[in-house]
Amino acid sequence: MTTVTMKGVSLALDDHGQVAQLHGLGIQCFGGTYYAYGENKANGNRFQGVACYTSDDLAHWRSEGIVLGVRESGLLAADTIAERPKVLRCPSTGEYVMYIHTERGDYNYAHIGVAVADNPLGPFRFLFSMQPFGNISRDIGVFQDEDGAGYLISEDREHGTHIYRLSGDYHSVVEDVACERGTNYEYGYESPTIIRHEGLYYWFGSQLTGWECNDNMVSTATDLHGPWSEWRPFAPVGSRTFDSQCDVIVPLDDDQYHSTRFMYIGDRWRQSALGESPLVVLPIVLDGEDVAL
Repeated sequence: MTTVTMKGVSLALDDHGQVAQLHGLGIQCFGGTYYAYGENKANGNRFQGVACYTSDDLAHWRSEGIVLGVRESGLLAADTIAERPKVLRCPSTGEYVMYIHTERGDYNYAHIGVAVADNPLGPFRFLFSMQPFGNISRDIGVFQDEDGAGYLISEDREHGTHIYRLSGDYHSVVEDVACERGTNYEYGYESPTIIRHEGLYYWFGSQLTGWECNDNMVSTATDLHGPWSEWRPFAPVGSRTFDSQCDVIVPLDDDQYHSTRFMYIGDRWRQSALGESPLVVLPIVLDGEDVAL
């Protein structure tokens, strides 16, 4: 069983004493080690590569450097924007596949970039970008079910937020599993993440309020296709999710699909100094339909 220190609000530092660039992060546990992939915001909002950190306890971070680098031109060049890097290991190929929201700088491109590596530490090689079934895509999340099926969660403000099932090699999408708008809210939710616990799927997301925080929401279903419940806040109403925007919900026991302990990690964005935006790290309780941060 993993021992984890809950830190509340912290400016995470790496093993060199530098601010860990764990913004918009995705976390996976590979071989008993946590791998965290984050937006490098050290010098503002333009793309500076995807930073990777490893940890044994989700409190102490070892810098593994930039695992997806800045390209000379085109997407992922220094004048573009790329957000919310997420990585899955494809069970059929053993390949590590990274997905990242890619923009040309004006937020009108709205694609998902796909990169691959043979090692979770990279280097990741950019393959292409896509708009699943022609739909725009901004904030993204990923989910891998117990049967090995992989899913992309993608915010599309024209239609809602989608769950897409990935192909066998995880390089493309083959099904638009669900598309949901918020309850009494005209859009879907950004910063999406899904977790499964005791046969129930929990879908978390944030309203569209720019860099400002809001009361993040959760919906539940027994099947990814739905029906999904009404969306509801999981932190005290008015707390703006303790002034954070959700990134991931991390199972803390070795069997992630039957874990009894979970940790919430979210960003507390500092628009004037994005690279110094702290993380909000709190325990979250999943008890059937009841969710409490």
